[in-house]
Amino acid sequence: MKLLLDSCVWGGALREFEEAGYDAVWSGNWFKDPGDEEIIAYAYREERILITLDKDFGELAIVHSKPHHGIIRLVNFSAREQASICISILSLYEEELKSGAIITAEPWRVRIRPGSNY
Repeated sequence: MKLLLDSCVWGGALREFEEAGYDAVWSGNWFKDPGDEEIIAYAYREERILITLDKDFGELAIVHSKPHHGIIRLVNFSAREQASICISILSLYEEELKSGAIITAEPWRVRIRPGSNY
């Protein structure tokens, strides 16, 4: 599974994803931040699930109909928890993400907005 970590995701999570067998890219390694629209477009072109802390990507996907291959938004997790939480979400909700779901994970709940391929 291919992932794009937004620059707001802890950079140390990249290694954890790679060690778990994921093809992961962290936008924090890019020369400059291209902005949210280019990040979601890159994730789509590369067929990557976007992992972020930023709710703006949900707006781009829902309100502005920007295509994507699934989005995971993390809310209120420490930097060191981010990778392990995502790895759990990726294993539990792989099919939903493949269908373009937007998943919001909070310490007390997980919300899933189904993708258009259901």
